[in-house]
Amino acid sequence: MAIFDWVSRRVFNAVHRNNLVYNTCWEDPRLDRIALEFAPDDNVLVITSAGCNALDYVLTEPNHVYAVDMNPRQNALLDLKKAAINNLDFDDFFKLFGEGHLTGVREIYRERMRDSLAPWSQTYWDAKIKWFSNNRRTFYFRGTSGTFARMLKVYTDKMINVRGHLDDLMSAQSIEEQQEIYEKHLREKFWSGLMKFTMNRDTTLSMLGVPKAQRRQIETQYEGGIVKFVQDCMESVFAKLPMKDNYFWRVYMNGSYSRECCPEYLREDNFERLRNGLTDRISTHTDSVQGFLDKHDGSISKFILLDHMDWLSDHFFPMLESEWQAIVDRAAPNSRIIWRSGGLRTDFIDQVQVRHNGELQKVSPMLKLNKELADELHPKDRVHTYGSFYIAELSA
Repeated sequence: MAIFDWVSRRVFNAVHRNNLVYNTCWEDPRLDRIALEFAPDDNVLVITSAGCNALDYVLTEPNHVYAVDMNPRQNALLDLKKAAINNLDFDDFFKLFGEGHLTGVREIYRERMRDSLAPWSQTYWDAKIKWFSNNRRTFYFRGTSGTFARMLKVYTDKMINVRGHLDDLMSAQSIEEQQEIYEKHLREKFWSGLMKFTMNRDTTLSMLGVPKAQRRQIETQYEGGIVKFVQDCMESVFAKLPMKDNYFWRVYMNGSYSRECCPEYLREDNFERLRNGLTDRISTHTDSVQGFLDKHDGSISKFILLDHMDWLSDHFFPMLESEWQAIVDRAAPNSRIIWRSGGLRTDFIDQVQVRHNGELQKVSPMLKLNKELADELHPKDRVHTYGSFYIAELSA
């Protein structure tokens, strides 16, 4: 088992250290806005991912959003979005990030966006801006998660021939209609032996950003393991939640958003607000959460930690404790923290210790969990790929 874990970590690290992993965010900011109640004096820390949610949060007009990611490619993507907002008209911007391709993108990038980018982002997009030039393989079929989405589209369109049913599902007018389409035309066909085999591979999960530690949580906490977990998640998305505004799954099924179904930053009225000064309230930082906080002079009042504590909870527990130490040291009074987990619970937090008021203390008593609100919001998550959701106030 130790050898398998070593191989799995090597595969995961190879994927994440050398590639753009996320081309769109895979967390529902609608829930985050309710959970965090952003205020004008808030300083917000979010793990960058694809930058969609950093742009969503800044629309609530907090003081500042610090987008932090160890993968510089993820920050380069947010930098490109900011440059496009500030230098393109809305139609070209939507073609670029709504449709995932823009005719003449190389010239438009060179003449209107490149000079607005930091040097590392310039170098990266000098090589990769071509990802937006192909209307058959759009940007949303690029990067590791996008490559998986493209493979999935080949599977649904060519191998099991359910594209028409997927289109019907996305245009369904009611949950009952969605349920009928899913039960009659999709469930049995989609979950073939090949698909179950593919979803049970570490390589597949690495492409989707799921490390071994997170997979182990799901395997041990969810009856039926990873494949049953994914099956149940997809059934909730397709048969129990409205698809009409589910832009998360639409973009990976189609390779593009529509103007009616897209993230908030891609709506024209929000585009104008962003370019009229709100993008100036977002900064990108290539660093770990701990590294950023150790260097940061001010305090943070809202923390969005995504699911990355799952990644640290196994073989990197000392790093998890160091991160929580940095959070406690930099947190504003009554700051609020949200995180997600692939597992049904995050018991590992109960073991985290930090130094506070001169003493070594467990961090969990400092966290006032709002379980009632989290339990209310979690079933409404349009992504629906996480096992649990947490909202906490830090009283340190």
